Amino acid sequence: MTITNFIVPLNKVGLEDIESVGGKNASLGEMIQHLTHLGINIPDGFVITVNAYRYFLEESEIGPSIKQFIKEIDFSNIDSLRKGGKKIRQLIRNTRFPKALGEEIIQAYLKLSAFYQLPDTDVAVRSSATAEDLPDASFAGQQETYLNVRGPGALIDAVRNCFASLFTDRAISYRETFGYDHFEIGLSVCVQKMVRSDLASSGVAFSLDTESGFKDVVVINGSYGLGEMIVQGAVSPDEFIVFKPTLKNDWTPIIEKKLGNKNVMMVYGDDPDEKVRVISTEKHMHEKFCLDDAMVLKLASWVVVIENYYGRKKGHWCPMDVEWAVDGKTQQLFVVQARPETIHSQKRDRKVTEYHINDAEKAAKLLAKGIAVGDKIASGNVTILYSLDTRVAEGHQFHEGDVLVTDMTDPDWEPIMKKASAIITNKGGRTCHAAIVAREMGVPAIVGCGNATALLTEGQLVTASCAEGDTGYIYDGAINYTKTEFDLDDLPRVNTPIMLNVGSPNMAFQFSHLPNHGVGLAREEFIINNYIQVHPLALLRHQSLNDAELSQNIKKIIRGFDNEEDYFIKKLSYGVAKIAAAFYPNKVIVRFSDFKSNEYFNLLGGKHFEPVEENPMIGWRGASRYYAPAYKEAFGLECKAIQKVRQEMGLMNVVMMVPFCRTVEELIKVQETMKEFGLERGKNGLEIYLMAEVPSNILMAEEFAPYIDGFSIGSNDLTQLTLGLDRDSSLVSHLYDERNPAVKRLISLLIKVAKEANVKVGICGQGPSDYPDFAQFLVEQHIDSISVTPDSLVKTVNAIYAVEQKLSEKIVAGSELQIER
Repeated sequence: MTITNFIVPLNKVGLEDIESVGGKNASLGEMIQHLTHLGINIPDGFVITVNAYRYFLEESEIGPSIKQFIKEIDFSNIDSLRKGGKKIRQLIRNTRFPKALGEEIIQAYLKLSAFYQLPDTDVAVRSSATAEDLPDASFAGQQETYLNVRGPGALIDAVRNCFASLFTDRAISYRETFGYDHFEIGLSVCVQKMVRSDLASSGVAFSLDTESGFKDVVVINGSYGLGEMIVQGAVSPDEFIVFKPTLKNDWTPIIEKKLGNKNVMMVYGDDPDEKVRVISTEKHMHEKFCLDDAMVLKLASWVVVIENYYGRKKGHWCPMDVEWAVDGKTQQLFVVQARPETIHSQKRDRKVTEYHINDAEKAAKLLAKGIAVGDKIASGNVTILYSLDTRVAEGHQFHEGDVLVTDMTDPDWEPIMKKASAIITNKGGRTCHAAIVAREMGVPAIVGCGNATALLTEGQLVTASCAEGDTGYIYDGAINYTKTEFDLDDLPRVNTPIMLNVGSPNMAFQFSHLPNHGVGLAREEFIINNYIQVHPLALLRHQSLNDAELSQNIKKIIRGFDNEEDYFIKKLSYGVAKIAAAFYPNKVIVRFSDFKSNEYFNLLGGKHFEPVEENPMIGWRGASRYYAPAYKEAFGLECKAIQKVRQEMGLMNVVMMVPFCRTVEELIKVQETMKEFGLERGKNGLEIYLMAEVPSNILMAEEFAPYIDGFSIGSNDLTQLTLGLDRDSSLVSHLYDERNPAVKRLISLLIKVAKEANVKVGICGQGPSDYPDFAQFLVEQHIDSISVTPDSLVKTVNAIYAVEQKLSEKIVAGSELQIER
């Protein structure tokens, strides 16, 4: 359709009209036409076309003046950019609005008000540029949006301000950077009925993980009130992650929930001159999530529908960035914008970059932490900017390669941000302005640090690391790190299935891109120690311990959850589910907790429940805890968490593994206890593996085999117990070697017996990750799978390929010899 009018109903435009209505408006109209019949709510409105913007310039005859102002800008000088941009915007704002155009806009507004049965309905007035939301440039936040606009006069002012916003400092700079002609780009305006999210909540949702590009999740950020608070980074929003493949049927695959710091919200103003205002949220609102689970799942399903529609329309995968709002009057959910994601969807190569920092150096120099954006590391001198308008923070004082530290950014900061080696903010979440722009620029950012401007000092040399999962770390000085790059397409193909050992759920999505056959070991201890942080029995019984400080700490920790048990079950289930989702539908072998008593002691409240053992390494650990009356109740929480992952979230690829099980009788007791708490081998396809790490597991492998679906060799403990040494003792460390003949002989025996019993056998210990020759030995024994740490994948694959080639050559040579005979 060719649009010739100045005003067009929103439901009459579509993606083919981008040149006339801009990317944002075209997308809204497309969804209204094709997705509302599927139940997706989108507020109605009308579009002021690019023709109207061009008519405004022609009638006012201000085009030549704008061109001259741009010509005078020195783009290497931020102060020059600011002065030039200000002149252009003032010129547009002071220009009389053409009468004919104004009357047409007002008539369309009165018609919209009548449709909603209101005299002067509240509308959002949104800019939509013709180069916006295109595959090669997102133009994120380059133009303005005006909320709660009421009445003809206010509407005309808002439209004129939208026209002026085509020449904000960041928009001018952005077009210059990407080589867009300032006058070939036009501006359209959408006038859309407001959703009363000032009385409820709003936010953004992505149909992929914004950091890793993992395709199979919907990531939702939300907060109370109008959505500007999230974009501005004024709040740290709640975050929800939903797994797409099991979103169907009766499953509820919310695999992560993080409670944000929603201390302020934007609401409608009290008088015509104050259209919106920011207020503090009530205390009880801090303690709960802004969306219930039903609304989270509904929103996620809508995002999937939108992504699928755009993918079919464009003929390729098209991840989406969606803005949503809940109307507090009707409790209805609405989509108010949707645009294609422009970072990960454009990646075509399979190159991987790995960073590694020495753990000892990290711990000694940690200054602060926040939410990681991207996966890079950068060092530089701190420049703290509180404002772009104060003399202290004049843009020319920010030097190329500095680390920008501030409270939060908005689009006006873009010219400075592109000079930064890293960006650090006190406020914000993964979808705030600082995070969006940092991703576009490929600059590491750490947002939501809380008090970085107070902790860091002007000129201080720091390192910002976003290469360690969801959490970003700020270190004192220039930390040494290694950087390894390789192309996945260059890895040789091997016949032996390679699995990964994944400890941190925060790294799972990133690791999922590596070639793999699933996860050979996911440790619950990491999740309990880092996600939960409290001894499970302390959670259940703290109120009877007479420990006021412990109870107070637990009360803070479980904010947002129904109770202590709910907290443990959900937090553990989220950690396991993120790993299981990342590698779905491949098997993910999750090991029940295997803390030693001294490690449990160090958890919050652990001192009330843990014995003091002389040698906890061979004491009350692993299987012996699970059925013991003193710990059984805590083990029940683990079982319930796994039940939630499998039966509620639909992640049936989770396989459970029992560690440090000394006897067959003990294994039977563990399985009876599991059954009490809802986990039964064989039921709903549940498989049980045994960690083969005690010599008795191997010597009695034939007796263990009927009760399990697989063995997984734990070479660390197996070496320790076979050689009779403490692996933590430096006095005998020279004897510790998984490649010792005694250890290898036991492993060979296990593989032989397991194959005779038709039971799978793999290895998840550290040996093959550390020693390529050990991996070669395992291949020669025809092990079913090898699980390695992600950072050792390349060298292990190359080692396995070499031995497989040798074995293949021997087979060929043997066949030729047989033929000759």
